[in-house]
Amino acid sequence: MSDIELIDSHCHLIFENFENDLKDVVLRFRSRGVKKLVHACCELSEIPKLKKISNEFNEIYYSVGLHPLEAKKWKENSKSLLRNSAKEDLKVVAIGELGLDFFKSNNKKEQIDALIPQMELAYELELPVIVHCRDAANEMIEICNDLSDKGKCPKGVLHCWTGTPKEMKQFLDLGFYISFSGIVTFPKAYEIHECAKIIPNDKYLIETDSPFLAPVPHRGKRNEPAFVENVANFIANLRSTELITIAKESSKNAKDLFKFDLLS
Repeated sequence: MSDIELIDSHCHLIFENFENDLKDVVLRFRSRGVKKLVHACCELSEIPKLKKISNEFNEIYYSVGLHPLEAKKWKENSKSLLRNSAKEDLKVVAIGELGLDFFKSNNKKEQIDALIPQMELAYELELPVIVHCRDAANEMIEICNDLSDKGKCPKGVLHCWTGTPKEMKQFLDLGFYISFSGIVTFPKAYEIHECAKIIPNDKYLIETDSPFLAPVPHRGKRNEPAFVENVANFIANLRSTELITIAKESSKNAKDLFKFDLLS
């Protein structure tokens, strides 16, 4: 595996189900060639833990932001707290995960009220956004188009892609990357398979979204960053290429987006 370099562009390792064996999890992802990870933030209270874990393990970078399903926790001072957190630690490489989720919640206005300030902050700080978008593609595209028309749409990635090829094209046209998770390995994920086949070489990332959505053949188990190799392998088969090609392309794309190397 020494010639393979993988980047897990989205994971969550501070959850309770990693408390007892985190060091083993790290050893496993190192053994599979995972060189960098982006630990996504779901709410502001996680930030001290994210800072701690990124200090403990060189491979781990992180984002700061508020998940749409936590939108009710957005406060008047949230934007300034996020700004300070992002500016004080060079290992913060993105704002998010932010976005819209109308699958699990219907508080549309509340979600948008938390989303827009975070998008504005990312643009201000020249950081990319990590976008969670579920059953809300049209609304998310509309918001991004509005920001783009004003010349103020940040760069970013649609994480854990579950959309259609048509929706993917609209996000690509806005300059976004698309990240494929373990869902791409599921047998009936036909539209996601098609997206992974046709996406340009320079516009896709790979992720685990650990501890969720373990890829085949680990489906139903706790997901972990070492399994990003299974995602890469599956996409290699879909694209009729080799694992090393997917590893190189997706890693370069992640570096281009998150600018890790500027921090070294």
